[in-house]
Amino acid sequence: MTSTLTRPPAGQAAPARSGTAPRRRTRLLALPEVRWAVAATALFLLALPLQLAGAPAWTWGPLYALSYATGGWEPGWEGLKALKDKTLDVDLLMVVAALGAASIGQVMDGALLIVIFATSGALEALATARTADSVRGLLDLAPATATRLAPDGTEQAVAVEELTVGDTILVRPGERVGADGRVLDGSSEVDQASITGEPLPAAKAPGDEVFAGTLNGTGALRVRVERDASDSVIARIVRMVEEASETKAPTQLFIEKVEQRYSLGMVAATLAVFGVPLAFGEAFSEALLRAMTFMIVASPCAVVLATMPPLLSAIANAGRHGVLVKSAVVMERLGQVDAVALDKTGTLTEGTPCVTDVRPLPGRGPAEDELLTLAAAAEHPSEHPLARAVVDAARERHLDLPTAQDFSSAPGVGVKAVVDGRTVEVGAPARLLDDAAAGPVAALAEELEQSGRTAVLVVVDGTPAGMLGIADRLRPDAAATVTALMTLTGTAPVLLTGDNPRAAAHLAAEAGIEDVRAGLLPQDKMAAVKELEDAGRKVMVVGDGVNDAPALAAAHIGVAMGRAGSDLALETADAVIVRDELAAVPTTVALSRRARKLVVQNLVIAGVFIAGLVTWDLVGTLPLPLGVAGHEGSTVLVGLNGLRLLRDAAWERAASDGTG
Repeated sequence: MTSTLTRPPAGQAAPARSGTAPRRRTRLLALPEVRWAVAATALFLLALPLQLAGAPAWTWGPLYALSYATGGWEPGWEGLKALKDKTLDVDLLMVVAALGAASIGQVMDGALLIVIFATSGALEALATARTADSVRGLLDLAPATATRLAPDGTEQAVAVEELTVGDTILVRPGERVGADGRVLDGSSEVDQASITGEPLPAAKAPGDEVFAGTLNGTGALRVRVERDASDSVIARIVRMVEEASETKAPTQLFIEKVEQRYSLGMVAATLAVFGVPLAFGEAFSEALLRAMTFMIVASPCAVVLATMPPLLSAIANAGRHGVLVKSAVVMERLGQVDAVALDKTGTLTEGTPCVTDVRPLPGRGPAEDELLTLAAAAEHPSEHPLARAVVDAARERHLDLPTAQDFSSAPGVGVKAVVDGRTVEVGAPARLLDDAAAGPVAALAEELEQSGRTAVLVVVDGTPAGMLGIADRLRPDAAATVTALMTLTGTAPVLLTGDNPRAAAHLAAEAGIEDVRAGLLPQDKMAAVKELEDAGRKVMVVGDGVNDAPALAAAHIGVAMGRAGSDLALETADAVIVRDELAAVPTTVALSRRARKLVVQNLVIAGVFIAGLVTWDLVGTLPLPLGVAGHEGSTVLVGLNGLRLLRDAAWERAASDGTG
């Protein structure tokens, strides 16, 4: 039933409505990595024009020295600490390389290396901080205070942390629910998309469960608290995202896994090339020259460049086509995906309800346009998502809507208004029908609901006039995307949704998905992903809501839909489909695989050059200029080869890979 609940006593303020959760943002300069990177870059940009203009060295030399210090001290210190643990850290190698460049007169080159490395570290720190911001900001979905009802009916505004199991709270229209609990009295519709992902508000009546942070509709509810604030569903989502992010296996590029061993081997080999001939009587200068040549031609520059240009080119190409891939590691991992899990609402579907059917009752109902006009005019004053869908449908048909009079709304039932002198009711068939009229109307409602629609009855002057079918529409490219993903991975995608099984099954059939798991809470989605991962699959999860965030964090790769995606989903995901084009997902996977093929090509090219030049230096006498030319030539060659993925044709070929 619809309840009229006690208003706050005069002089006592009701708790503030939470509205939209405020965004928490770490300021850029609050991060030390960013401050040092900015300082190093600024000093470099001051020194560079002075050097290029031919100014005395005393004007630009100190600036370069300060750039080295500000950008290099932190990675250098971390590298020394790693060396203490008997690990040769890449950070330390970078600093040594920069100092080595400076020692032979290449001061600008070394400073540039420092700036690039410091900027990379700053971006990584910023990404980590923003993810943490979004996780913490999720807690702001739940209001800070709630209205607790005492046994004598008096109200008290208390912090939600003070609520205990068994307390009764009052949730007024438009407020967010303060705690997980069960409805004792009242009825309303509650928007719980942040928890379940359902596109439509859920009707709530006595006995129904509600969740902290969900948004109450037009009715008032009395709710008995059943969980402490620290154990609410929202709090558990935060913990799951944090735990999944921390336990996710550390990722690094393939080349980074071998770079340390290669560098150690190169350092040892260089010392041997210098020391062994020297021990057998070779002149010091000749031994040193041979060792320097060996170190140059054997250095892993070409090997490192074999990996980065293809991946960075793929990232840039994807970015031009509306896909934000957050790192080279992510681009590399995308190509390893062999299983896909898709969310329903906002991912496979457009995420907003729309009218799909206008069905006048045969023989006694008005024409389609008249039926829709009456329903839209009656719904126009309502703020319910279904009402907006009906009004939008009438506007799409360019129908003129008369003004409704005597409008009233009953939560869980529908609306009632007088339109052009006729009394129009729009709402749930089960609530508006009496037994005498239930026959053919109930059959039509059942037909619509069996096809995955929400049935809405229109009653004119007490007589059923027709039925509207409302559903969340499948994206136009959803079926083609499912087929493309199946082609790329060899297995059909899985649908993971919090929506009801019937609606999920109907939509999955339209999209071509057979494995449907419906009615899932966030922890259930994450468990489903872990089940696939435990079976040896590398899972890509595509979603958009807060309820998808734990699964996105736990997956091998998480992809978020950008246009309507929640802050937490966008920050947790490894890649974001900025333009909301679902077809870009398989194309990006195919582009990653093309990048991996180019990486292999480049490694072969670099390996051939290094092996040939090293052999020449050890067996014969490789002139130092020729060694430098060969080394730089191989570096340029693999770099240019990797840049092939910048062309639009590479994206087009990747798009055809999923359909071919």
